[in-house]
Amino acid sequence: MYGCKPISTPMVLNLHLTIDEGAPIENPEMYQSLVGRLMYLTITRPDITYAVNKLCQYSSAPKLPHLQAVYRVLHYIKGTIGHGIFYSTSADLTLKGFADADWSSCHDSRRSTTGPVSCSSADAEYHALSQAAKEMVWLIKLLNDLKV
Repeated sequence: MYGCKPISTPMVLNLHLTIDEGAPIENPEMYQSLVGRLMYLTITRPDITYAVNKLCQYSSAPKLPHLQAVYRVLHYIKGTIGHGIFYSTSADLTLKGFADADWSSCHDSRRSTTGPVSCSSADAEYHALSQAAKEMVWLIKLLNDLKV
């Protein structure tokens, strides 16, 4: 993919991938390998985290639209080679968090993005914020244990 054309976004806006959509690909191991490498890249490239997370959900039985979405992420990376996080040893460590929920957005399970079935979008948002707060508390305790 060295000669691919760079693009400006890692995923098409409002792309709804499903388990049943499209023809199966001939080599699912190639898909799994690409997605695995992209997962490793998310350590320094948080801008692709959502897209890679979404694509990981289809690793067990990838279809052609899923592979095309992986290729789109690769096109995006080609256009943003210089982007990423630099981990400095002398940087100020400020913990920041982000939470989002989309009620009933998964077309396969009809669940919200945070997992459990919610009765409303407000319920999904409160659950997402609760999960984010729990993660922040856990990270603070971990960093304290590591003497950071």
